[in-house]
Amino acid sequence: MYSKTEVAQLRQAFWTTFGQYMLPVPSAEGVRTNWINYKTGLKHVQFRMHADGRRAAIAIELTHPDADIRALFFEQFQALKNVLHESVGEPWQWIPDALDANGQPLARIFRELQPVNLFNRDDWPQLISFFKPRLIALDEFWSNAQYAFEELR
Repeated sequence: MYSKTEVAQLRQAFWTTFGQYMLPVPSAEGVRTNWINYKTGLKHVQFRMHADGRRAAIAIELTHPDADIRALFFEQFQALKNVLHESVGEPWQWIPDALDANGQPLARIFRELQPVNLFNRDDWPQLISFFKPRLIALDEFWSNAQYAFEELR
């Protein structure tokens, strides 16, 4: 296997490569975007990408500490489910109650790709091809859908 240092270096190299690949891509609103650390403008609503030695995932994570408010956000996303699926061009998985890697509660809407290995550079084109269109589609979805969340700010 890989040492901790090698794992960290490969992770950093992949995300740097992906960021450079996405750099010339403008957001749906035509502005330059930090795609790796995408800002939704709503606290507790994040777009996350994850890749490891077995799989890759792109997700909308709702992390509000209050379970009732988190459920309201999830319900609002459910009301936009068809719009989201149309934007991304495929159905995603919906989990109203999950835990993150640190054991914190969240709701997650995501799409996963497996098997794929972040630590194998030969898989990087497949990873980039997985993340890029979905992230662009999420941005397009969010540029319109964010206004449905105004009352929950």
